[in-house]
Amino acid sequence: MVVALDAMASDHGPSVLVQGAVAAARDFGIPVALVGNKDILEPLIEKEMTPTERLSLPVEMVHATQVVAMDESPAEALRKKKDSSIQVAFDLVKQGRADAVVSAGNSGATLATAMFTLGRIKGVRPAIATMFPTLKKPSLMIDVGANVDCKPSHLFQFAVMGSLFVQEVLHRPAPRIGILSIGEEGSKGNQLVKQTRDLLQESTLNFVGNVEGRDCFTGDVDVVVCDGFVGNICLKLSEGLAEAILRMLKAELESSFLATMGYGLARKAFRNFRKRVDYAEYGGAPLLGVKGVAIICHGRSASKAIRNAIRMAHGLAESKLADKLETAMSDAAVSR
Repeated sequence: MVVALDAMASDHGPSVLVQGAVAAARDFGIPVALVGNKDILEPLIEKEMTPTERLSLPVEMVHATQVVAMDESPAEALRKKKDSSIQVAFDLVKQGRADAVVSAGNSGATLATAMFTLGRIKGVRPAIATMFPTLKKPSLMIDVGANVDCKPSHLFQFAVMGSLFVQEVLHRPAPRIGILSIGEEGSKGNQLVKQTRDLLQESTLNFVGNVEGRDCFTGDVDVVVCDGFVGNICLKLSEGLAEAILRMLKAELESSFLATMGYGLARKAFRNFRKRVDYAEYGGAPLLGVKGVAIICHGRSASKAIRNAIRMAHGLAESKLADKLETAMSDAAVSR
């Protein structure tokens, strides 16, 4: 199973992407195809690997002459940049030379290129899913940015895909599914939430009802369903809050000698807390609903996040998740 990495698109440049790819190959033995300009990538690969590793690690390079900028229109990129690193990466999957794609570049371009090159499951609106830390086990939120305007049927599809993902990847039977709303009562929410609730109640999914924003972190549900507009705000707010809390804690711990001494005693606990709220631990967000595996990473992802995203992509490809999703969505359409 080969993972193609868009090695050019990132806020931090290609170096962190190469570092993450080499780490994934070194730590997990995952074959990685670095896609990008060979004149830029070759020196970085030479620097990152020892002479022995250059001969032994399963890292190859595939040349691409163009890059899609972060602020570039996905439609323009699809039409004008046929040799962009993200397009070539998905072409490798289409040609059977790779099994998954990871990108920390323009998320809109990644989504559009995945749908155009790999195709989407018939009748399905692809969605981005992401792992959320909770007081118990991590939960999944879907959608977090692919679809800002949704119909109830789309949210129902998200619930089906999210449920299967949790079963296959997190190994939880009968995942508990909730729909994000402004109150727990069934009467609360806009028309989209109410109509989706009706669909979920009539389904065979383990639907537990409405969940409020504060419930996303309790761990009482396994899948939180929402449209991409709301989901993206929740995601960015949560990441910003976690980062702010860590900075505030650091400032308080450095404010006095006694606080610094206390930190020394509780250092392991703080380190574990940082790990639990760090998105890099999960690597990236899978794009569900396309005929293949695509992982969308933060533009500011460090090498650790890229390494873990490659591991996730490899695992999803190995488990044939896309094929299982296609079957599940077909069955869900028939049963409704």
